[in-house]
Amino acid sequence: MLVEFSTNEYFKDAWRVNGPSALSSNDFTVRIDQTGLPSDQQIFYRVTFQDLNTPRVRSEPIAGWFKTAPASKRDLLFAWSGDLAGQGWGINLEWGGMKIFETMRKLNLDFFINSGDNIYADGPIQKEVRLDDGRIWKNVATAEKSKVAETLSEYRGNYRYNLMDQNLQRFNSQVAQFVQWDDHEVRNNWYPGQLIRENSYKTKSCNILAARGRRAFLEYVPIRTTSTFGRIYRAFNYGPTLEVIMLDERSYRGPNTANRQHHASKATAFLGTEQLSWVKKRLASSSATWKVIASDLPIGLMVRDGETAFENAANGNGPALGRELEIADLLSFIKRHRIHNVVWLTADVHYAAAHYYDPGIAQFTDFNGFWEFVAGPLNAGTFGPTDLDNTFGPQVKFNSVKRGMKQNRPPSDGLQFFGTARIDAKTLVMTVRLHNLEGEVLYSVDLDPEI
Repeated sequence: MLVEFSTNEYFKDAWRVNGPSALSSNDFTVRIDQTGLPSDQQIFYRVTFQDLNTPRVRSEPIAGWFKTAPASKRDLLFAWSGDLAGQGWGINLEWGGMKIFETMRKLNLDFFINSGDNIYADGPIQKEVRLDDGRIWKNVATAEKSKVAETLSEYRGNYRYNLMDQNLQRFNSQVAQFVQWDDHEVRNNWYPGQLIRENSYKTKSCNILAARGRRAFLEYVPIRTTSTFGRIYRAFNYGPTLEVIMLDERSYRGPNTANRQHHASKATAFLGTEQLSWVKKRLASSSATWKVIASDLPIGLMVRDGETAFENAANGNGPALGRELEIADLLSFIKRHRIHNVVWLTADVHYAAAHYYDPGIAQFTDFNGFWEFVAGPLNAGTFGPTDLDNTFGPQVKFNSVKRGMKQNRPPSDGLQFFGTARIDAKTLVMTVRLHNLEGEVLYSVDLDPEI
């Protein structure tokens, strides 16, 4: 792989980097960990591939651009969402493909936070799905997406499937991205050590499936693996006004249970001891005005796993129990250390919502009030709304779907959502908006910084 970089679109004074070879051992995926780029610049790049057998033979160039982080204050605009190609809703060329990516691309974002469920490894996609009105939703179909993913090749095929969409291709080539994972990168509601009972899986160990799913994830998403040794939780400083802290609520958790334990243990792990300690240190040392915690699961929405177990921390009304003990510990730490302007962003539940967590009405009260914003899906079934757990006092300020709505609505219903956050360099106000498929603003709130 040969990559040219330039600060102008004509590639004047460009510099070239000889990258690694694209080999079958990594499914022909390659990356360059390019440091030392100038801050606050639009970087143009051009990628070609050189034939290893015949060096004179080269591919057509593929071009793109992205913005580097600023070193000083300026206006920032970023977006977030999640949940892609789930519930059987794939790439429908007749409908226009995954159109939400084109909507977001046109906003000229500084970056995009992918909040997880980049693929649905457990969600086969058929060629046709009959809609309620009798029309047919027509998917692009591939062999790897015709069954649940178990082999490394099938997990890789899920990422290749999404990359067939031209809207996503354009978006990827022009927008810097911070990507995290959730459950569907392996299978629905998985946790370490889980054994699978479903007949659709020949491989019964989630540890084996997770190893394969994790490898495909690290091959196909833009993530720096050299400095973190493949660790998925990490942080990004985006100038003096913003720090983004990316959580991994999948790799270190205990089993999904009723989640009502009174004392912390391995069974109640959610972030895990090491990651929780890292998050605290990162928050305490941050000099950024705004600290955004990118969470792959919401805090106060109850995400169930069967009749009696829970997928996230929320476990029903009452005091902090089970996995909620880690959340309570973190929120108390933020209050004790006077860490201001912390906002949580998430996806997972397949609708958009704005929640304000109020200690004045909470069961656990040792925290300062904060906002959590939910977005999604990007191109998947629409669900919701989900029941709230009153432990941390969430108030619903907005949700994008009505109670009683028929579940698993197709993308053609228009109920696909993303969020944006704009930070004004002068006032430092963060304006958070929730948008629909067409980019229309459904909800907006200005958050004044506490300085």
